[in-house]
Amino acid sequence: MGAGVIQKDGGGSRRRKRSRARPMSEINVTPFVDVMLVLLIIFMVAAPLLTVGVPVNLPETAANALPTDQEEPLTITVTATGEIQIQTTAVARDELIGRLRAIATERDSDQVFLRADGAVPYEQVMQVMGALNAGGFSNIGLVTDIGGPTLDGEEG
Repeated sequence: MGAGVIQKDGGGSRRRKRSRARPMSEINVTPFVDVMLVLLIIFMVAAPLLTVGVPVNLPETAANALPTDQEEPLTITVTATGEIQIQTTAVARDELIGRLRAIATERDSDQVFLRADGAVPYEQVMQVMGALNAGGFSNIGLVTDIGGPTLDGEEG
């Protein structure tokens, strides 16, 4: 017996090549989707709270909602006490037309939303509508709550 001859197996004693860890070329979008869904839910909950306005008790009608433009609509509110507000700023009745004319020159749209408490007399609402027309606003939308009765007595 001579010197031992070491025979190499076909694969057992071969040196294995170290494979480099290749960078992952795929983007994991699961966390991105999770974050976007959470943001969507937050905005859906917060959007109704961002409505500018004064709390009034709007009358209910069966009318459909008006389509809105890109520009934020001007909102005039008549409270139950008869106070008039442009957006959230109180305005005296004698200053209303002058203020509306100044606002009309700065706006592209002549659309205005009139919100009046259900307890306000019809005459006062019509006086405010007349002031809106004299101030340069001819596209007046009356804001109501939906689901009120129709003329035939059924709920809408």
